[in-house]
Amino acid sequence: MKKSGILNRHLAGALASLGHTDRVVVCDAGLPVPYGPFLVDLAFRAGVPTFDEVLSGLMDELEIEGATAASEVKEGNPEAAELLHGRFPDLQLVPHEEFKARTRQARLIVRTGEVRPYANVMLHCGVPF
Repeated sequence: MKKSGILNRHLAGALASLGHTDRVVVCDAGLPVPYGPFLVDLAFRAGVPTFDEVLSGLMDELEIEGATAASEVKEGNPEAAELLHGRFPDLQLVPHEEFKARTRQARLIVRTGEVRPYANVMLHCGVPF
C-alpha cells in the first residue's frame, strides 16, 4: 500500500499517465466539466477539499511549466488570485468563458469541493530534465 503522496488510486494513476505538454485542470465545485477529459471528482462536502489543498498536493507530484486561470479571479476571488500569482509568477489570464472552452483540451480534470468562485487553474505539464 502506498504510504505517502496522493493516495487516491484514480488520481495517482491519472497523474502517472501524464506527459510533457498535457494539461490538468484543478477546479472548484461549480466549473462545468466537459465530456472528454478524465475526471477525478474529489468533492466531498462544500469546501472539502479546498482548492489550495488539492493544488498543493498536485504541485508536489507534477512538473509544471506554466498555468492559466480566468482573469475574473482577481476581482471575484482575491485569495485564489494571490495563491495563483504566488505559485505561478507568469500566470496567463484569459476571460472565464475562454478558460471554460480550453478545459476541453485538458487530459485530466480534478474537481475539488471549493465553493468560492473562480478557484480554477489549468496546469501545463513540463518535463523534469
